[in-house]
Amino acid sequence: MRAFGRVRVPAAAVRLSAAAVAVGLLAGGCSSGPSGVPGAASSDSARPGGSSAPGPGTSGATPLEPLPADVPAGLAPYYAQRPAWQSCDGGFECTTFRVPLDYDHPGDGDLTLAAARSVADPAAAGAVADAGAIPGAGAHDPRLGSLLLNPGGPGGSAVEYLEATARTFDSGVRARYDLVGLDPRGVGRSSPVTCLSGDRMDAFTAVDLTPGDQRGIDALVAADKEFAEGCRKQAGPALGHLSTVEAARDMDVLRALLGDEKLNFVGKSYGTFLGATYAGLFPSRAGRLVLDGAMDPALDSVTGNRTQAGGFETAWAAFAKDCAKREDCPLGRTEQQAGERLTALFAAVRTAALPTTDNGRRLTEAQATTGVIEAMYADFLWPKLRAALADAAAGDGTGLLKLSDAYYGREADGSYPNLMFANTAVNCLDLPAPFSGPEDVQRAVPDFEQTSPHFGRDMAWMALTCAYWPVRATGAAHTIRAAGAAPIVVVGTTRDPATPYAWAQSLAGQLESGRLLTFDGDGHTAYGRHSACVDGAVNRFLLTGEAPEQGKRCDR
Repeated sequence: MRAFGRVRVPAAAVRLSAAAVAVGLLAGGCSSGPSGVPGAASSDSARPGGSSAPGPGTSGATPLEPLPADVPAGLAPYYAQRPAWQSCDGGFECTTFRVPLDYDHPGDGDLTLAAARSVADPAAAGAVADAGAIPGAGAHDPRLGSLLLNPGGPGGSAVEYLEATARTFDSGVRARYDLVGLDPRGVGRSSPVTCLSGDRMDAFTAVDLTPGDQRGIDALVAADKEFAEGCRKQAGPALGHLSTVEAARDMDVLRALLGDEKLNFVGKSYGTFLGATYAGLFPSRAGRLVLDGAMDPALDSVTGNRTQAGGFETAWAAFAKDCAKREDCPLGRTEQQAGERLTALFAAVRTAALPTTDNGRRLTEAQATTGVIEAMYADFLWPKLRAALADAAAGDGTGLLKLSDAYYGREADGSYPNLMFANTAVNCLDLPAPFSGPEDVQRAVPDFEQTSPHFGRDMAWMALTCAYWPVRATGAAHTIRAAGAAPIVVVGTTRDPATPYAWAQSLAGQLESGRLLTFDGDGHTAYGRHSACVDGAVNRFLLTGEAPEQGKRCDR
């Protein structure tokens, strides 16, 4: 795993989110810059009162200021487009539309974005006898407009997510909303950014992330520079215009093209940052927003990476505790034994990469770590991780390599999706680089290791890539108040590995109308995964506008 300045959701986690719904898916801030990001004011934006409070680091972050309510004349042609929706992908409708490459200079080139939708189906509610069980949400109520979805990343394809999950949403939601997936700029089908060939990505994912000498440091730096240079060559000018603020402004264009006065939205992980940014820029147009697996925009990139490492440490402890109770656990019978054996395994693989059955590929320590991290995203992967760790202890790295490949979305033919390329491009624009070079990382490693003994060192070095990025960041850490917006539901999971629970507490505390909904459980995100309590509260909000009471807690 590589944390390029902020948390990300890997390709596999996007698919895991879809799979979890079927059975029941880092970014930065905003300041004035060449991409047209609005300026930040100097007043404190923390919401007074309530059970949520801004987290560490918010005191020095300035708030995101809203854009003018009126559409500027130069953007009017974009808001006046008439996109043609056509049948696609087995029961969906697809379209494309234009947005300016640079919102400050709308005449200097365009990007083409892709969207798909599942049209509201009134019959869906009728298929469930008690569709009216949610007060005020009858089976024959009129449609509520569009509900945009984003699975996270940055870099996750919302079109693919929509097509994987649309038919598994609550029947009332499907009856009253057109479900819409918009691939953000640079992602999926929307002018996607690419950087490396499959074989070069194989090398990139295998490079040592815990260098112990100058030779190892040089190899890691060379890999990061090659990645950055590949993005520069292949993406061109678009590389400087893939920020979250610009993606949020694109969503407002689509809102208008869909004919909706307000934007309704469900975002997971990085999608929470995208949705919160929309609310901050366009509070009067924010409709019913659900932000699940919330990010904290007030954190600088170093703090964000370090606290995320702590999230994975928390998830590992939960896995180890569960593993110790099971007969097939290869890690011993106590959490301490599990940690010691994991550390020993990583050290052994670092000394000698393990053979696998995958065409002569060998498992490196970086891939072993990534494989473990991959399984932390969802507890239904824990059995697969137990088996992979047992195989690795016996000298076979195939299981952990498969988990690592799943994290990066590597296909059987050795190709990679664009998720990781877009992920880095967005993150390196949204926040200044956490480190300027290897010396900075070395100074930070002790703090990272204190926060996360098992993953901290790796995640410190993972954050080095943005130091060599070919375009300067246009954002900075900030708070989001979204004054005047309708209630915004923020969902946090207590043992979420990728978006620690404290981030949800902080975001809910920043938002003037934030309502924190807590899921006491494991895995990344909560809606549509484990809890009827969470699903009921979110669906009620989407269908009636009734937000859960502040501080509501749910379990399985």
